[in-house]
Amino acid sequence: MSHLMNTYGRLPVAFSHGEGAWLFDLSGKRYLDALSGIAVSTLGHNHPRLVKAIAEQASRVIHTSNLYAIPLQEALSDRLAELSGMDEVFFCNSGCEANEAAIKLARLYGYKRGVAEPVIIVMEHSFHGRTLATLSATGNKKVQVGFEPLVEGFLRAPFDDLAAVERSLEGRTDVVAVLLEPVQGEGGVHVAQHDYLRGLRALCDERGLLLMFDEVQCGVGRTGKWFGHQNASVKPDVMSLAKGLGSG
Repeated sequence: MSHLMNTYGRLPVAFSHGEGAWLFDLSGKRYLDALSGIAVSTLGHNHPRLVKAIAEQASRVIHTSNLYAIPLQEALSDRLAELSGMDEVFFCNSGCEANEAAIKLARLYGYKRGVAEPVIIVMEHSFHGRTLATLSATGNKKVQVGFEPLVEGFLRAPFDDLAAVERSLEGRTDVVAVLLEPVQGEGGVHVAQHDYLRGLRALCDERGLLLMFDEVQCGVGRTGKWFGHQNASVKPDVMSLAKGLGSG
């Protein structure tokens, strides 16, 4: 009997190892990993360069802390800035933490502009994580049940509907940001139209709002560009990444 808390509907199979796009269970049966570990294993399983890099680093030092300079962390931040055209990088441990940081950045932005209770526009059918704030931003009642009261400060609009966002802003001075996935994952693989993303960029510029893209699932090469929003030739003010960034 396992003492693991029952938070996932696990299938009755366990894997011993993987190779490329394939996984092998404890009896040696082979499975095609069509989900890439839920959009995580961007390099497949057991990629020799990744395995070598992890082993070499583990043999030197696994952890110090952010109190000290970390050269490889700085090198990765430079590479991400180069690929994205953005200025600064904050590292944390997971996608929901990255989205929590985005929410905090938006609230801090509002605070500095004198907004006492900042509001973020989020989308129906979205998914941003399972921490309390990201769960509150998520547009799925099913995953919110049992965790009320939710965090306040979110205003929901239909996905891929620029006019709906414009209506949400009417008469309001407390909105500080718009948060969305360029490609919704958990909500059903809904792809935002390029004109919609461009329209949001123009609207946020006009109103002085932060445009924040959650690219935890659709980022790091999954759409043919490094980041999903680049297909629409727009640039956000804040972007969250995870999953494929570490390839597991």
